[in-house]
Amino acid sequence: MKAKELYMILEEDFVTKAMEDIWFKYMAEIKEFVCNNFQNRSIGVVCDFANEVNKVYTAVFPTYEVMEKVICDNVENAMLFVHHPSNWDIRKSPPFYLMDKNQLEIFKERNISVFCFHVPLDNFSKYSTSVTLANELGINIIESFASSRGAQSGVIGEIKSDNISDLNEMLSHIIKHPTKLYKYGEDIVASKKVGIIAGGGNEVKFVEEMLTKGVSTLITGITSEAFTDVHEFERVNKVNVIGGTHYSTEKFACMRMTDYFSRLGLESEFIEGVPILEDL
Repeated sequence: MKAKELYMILEEDFVTKAMEDIWFKYMAEIKEFVCNNFQNRSIGVVCDFANEVNKVYTAVFPTYEVMEKVICDNVENAMLFVHHPSNWDIRKSPPFYLMDKNQLEIFKERNISVFCFHVPLDNFSKYSTSVTLANELGINIIESFASSRGAQSGVIGEIKSDNISDLNEMLSHIIKHPTKLYKYGEDIVASKKVGIIAGGGNEVKFVEEMLTKGVSTLITGITSEAFTDVHEFERVNKVNVIGGTHYSTEKFACMRMTDYFSRLGLESEFIEGVPILEDL
């Protein structure tokens, strides 16, 4: 498929005029690789290195290991589709850091583009980060919420068991590593309803909105106690919070996107990453 045709299809299927993002302001050090589209919008094609795309790799972050996997496959005329154009490690300061320049040089030589949907993939759809996480947990989705940068990034849903510890264990089982429960509220999930915001959804404004909907349990990614304001708000308002890390709560969207690309007739492959447990 022509690369420009693929970019256009993705834009038509996922992007609305209301969406915005700010990634490029933090990417000056790799500006030479970043195309005008991303410099202007921080949405869509980041590195426009391909004229044709025969295979698409999907990943949450463009880490060294993820990009090295693409390089070691010896592919050309391909695309790396990522949820974020930079990498996340809460142990670093700042926690987001850039793609490797040497690997970007190789991508350029081999005609491998990099494409990013952050806000568009968070936005409510069957491919979105929160919807796909809810699907994995078997949660019946009622509505979307948590407006951010022109997207509805969260969902409210009904669970089968109303025990908060069972819900925590279920998340741990699904993402295949320990999770973290901050039990500031009751043992029972009120009305069996939960809020889900994959990734960095533990913010006061989102918890406030959730409470107006009668929901007092949140499943999200980053729940570190370093974010003291939201933890104090949740403690005072008796909100239970379950964290599953930034990576692990968002990976199901990137996994689901392989189906999307397959439907376009493109070979596609999800590249697994590594969760940062210090997010919890």
